[in-house]
Amino acid sequence: MSLITGTRRRAAVALAGVAALGLLSTACSSSGGSGGSGDATLVAYTGQAGDYQINFNPFSPSRIGALGTIYESLFFYNKAQVSEPVPLLGTEQAWNEDGTELSVTLREDVTWSDGEDFTADDVAFTFGMIKDNPSINSSGFDGEVTAVDDTHVAFAFPQPAFVKGPDLMSTPIVPEHLWKDVNPAEDVMEEPIGTGAYLLDEFKPQAFTYKSNPDYWGGEPAVKQIRFLALSGNQAGADAIAAGTVDWQTGPIPDIQNTHENFPNYDAYTQWQNQMVLAACSSEELGCEGPQTDPAVRHALYYAMDRTQLNNLAFMDTASEVSPTFALTPSQDEFVSDAVEEQVAPMEPDPGQAAQILEAAGWAKGEDGIYAKDGERLSLTVELVTGWTDYITAVNTIASQAAEAGIEIKAAQSSWNEWTEKKGSGDFELAIDSLWQGPAPDPYYLYNYFFSSTSGAPVGESAGNNFSRYSNPAVDEAIEALATLPLDDAAARQPYFDTIQTEIVRDMPYIPILTGGTTSVWNTSKFTGWPSDEDLYAFPAVWSAWDAAEIFKQLEPKG
Repeated sequence: MSLITGTRRRAAVALAGVAALGLLSTACSSSGGSGGSGDATLVAYTGQAGDYQINFNPFSPSRIGALGTIYESLFFYNKAQVSEPVPLLGTEQAWNEDGTELSVTLREDVTWSDGEDFTADDVAFTFGMIKDNPSINSSGFDGEVTAVDDTHVAFAFPQPAFVKGPDLMSTPIVPEHLWKDVNPAEDVMEEPIGTGAYLLDEFKPQAFTYKSNPDYWGGEPAVKQIRFLALSGNQAGADAIAAGTVDWQTGPIPDIQNTHENFPNYDAYTQWQNQMVLAACSSEELGCEGPQTDPAVRHALYYAMDRTQLNNLAFMDTASEVSPTFALTPSQDEFVSDAVEEQVAPMEPDPGQAAQILEAAGWAKGEDGIYAKDGERLSLTVELVTGWTDYITAVNTIASQAAEAGIEIKAAQSSWNEWTEKKGSGDFELAIDSLWQGPAPDPYYLYNYFFSSTSGAPVGESAGNNFSRYSNPAVDEAIEALATLPLDDAAARQPYFDTIQTEIVRDMPYIPILTGGTTSVWNTSKFTGWPSDEDLYAFPAVWSAWDAAEIFKQLEPKG
């Protein structure tokens, strides 16, 4: 039985254009991103604000690179559309009938970049290491992996585990001979060794560079160098597009509808997948402190938002509706429970509803117009990254909207590294971020990543994806049950989706904002092979590492 990958394709919309930035006085340089015809160096900007801190550990939440480019998985799953998984280190996979065993055939004649042979022992070691280290076990792997011989591995599970397949097959595989003495939760891997199409060439805090791997099993890629820049934020990224010094960035630039008219060497492309949220440190039991631990406060903020205004002011109308169930709308509407009364977040504010919720929970409005309870003002701080201009505008706009509902919102900007540390350790009240989709177009993966208590942790300890520290036994049980069912058994699965959605809509540890329109701006005069509506072979975002690695391999320099 081959792996099931999901149902419906998510529509993508191509945008030609982004409009008139105040152009830099600098003309297009002949080096870096604006190199002349035939220059095989691609310069990319992920949105990193501030200098890089070296970390090429593929399991670290603060990694800066290496996923896909250096460390490969067994298969690549295209989350942009429904398609068969692409063989990488694995060539074939098959489940037994009851979903308790998954057999994988591995690619032959693959070597690590230090010259050692890649074998099934490396795969078995990788998954054993993940199982032994809960802080990096974001998929909740609880099986056993056996190296049958050099090119075959067998995954065995105590109960049916169909839905775990895409996550497991998308796990970075590391070399046993180098990682057997590594602390996978803490070591930063300054000299990464992998099987991928690229090698680390040079690292500096302002930029790091990959070079092509001449011994790559798939053939040396046409793009010979990739340079990742660390800039000061979104404005610097937009300025770099205007100057022609960056070839690919995923982030906002003014008047994004008219990119090609204003910058003839570039096109823009948008897709909707990542759901923007105000994430709350939600659990008092796990050590969270502040007004945001009250679900009534989270619901009041939900109704205080004017999402139409937010979309216009912060996101140039590139965002779309979001469901409080976090089933991606409209491509996953079929999974939304009929028991959820409000299946899409309101686009217009309802301060009256916000007030009713707060007052029912014992909050009373003070003379300054801000609610208070037990002597505590309803004042909350939102953590965000310096230089992320769209999120900065969003938080400022939300602050103005929340004030109308009697809630004070303050912004605290910090570097990406500090922001990541605060989320991971629980040292925050609210943080603006996005929840991402899994390897297959199905809401199970988002629920497992962000709502399962297995990837949470007490405040002060490092959490996995569930940095909200949400813990709900009913949700945990439903997620565990879904893991035992085939992805195509809708009738058996829906009752568990009903349970999860009823609970998370009531508790709302992540307050929905909008579904972000992920827009890439890329240099079409220098490279061919970018994703398109006609060939959407990967999700087009430079920061979506597995997808970006596939795109790098598909591109060819012009000239």
